Amino acid sequence: MFTTELDVDTSRSRILDLTSDVNRFCLEKGDGLLNVFAPHATAGVAVMEVGSGSEADAIDAIARVLPRDDRYQHRHGSAGHGADHVLPVFVSPSMTVPVQGGKPLLGTWQSIVLVDTNDDNPRRRVRLTFLPG
Repeated sequence: MFTTELDVDTSRSRILDLTSDVNRFCLEKGDGLLNVFAPHATAGVAVMEVGSGSEADAIDAIARVLPRDDRYQHRHGSAGHGADHVLPVFVSPSMTVPVQGGKPLLGTWQSIVLVDTNDDNPRRRVRLTFLPG
C-alpha cells in the first residue's frame, strides 16, 4: 500500500482539478486500486469534465440544491455554512478508481476534482492511497 497527502488551496476555485497530482502518484505503481479521500466534513471528490464550463455549472447546480441561507440548523461560521456540511451527502468524500499500468482508468473527458464550497477554510487535504492488485 502506498499513501500520500495533497495539501491544496481552494480559495481561488470551488472545484479544483487533482488529475495531474493523481497521475503522478500512480505513475510506476502498476495495477491496482486508487482511493481518493477528502478528510473534511464540508468537501467531497468527484469525477467530471473540466475546462468546458462544467465547473461553473456544477457550482450553480450545488447552489440551487443547497442554498446558502439561514434554513440550516447547523449555523456556525459564514452565512449558509450549514449547506457546506450537507454537501458530502451529494458529493462523496471518497472514491475508488481502477489503475492499470500505473495509469488511472479514467474516460477521455474525466478528471478527478475536489469540490469545496466552504468559504471558512480554503486549506484542504486530500489523501491518495494505492492498493496494488
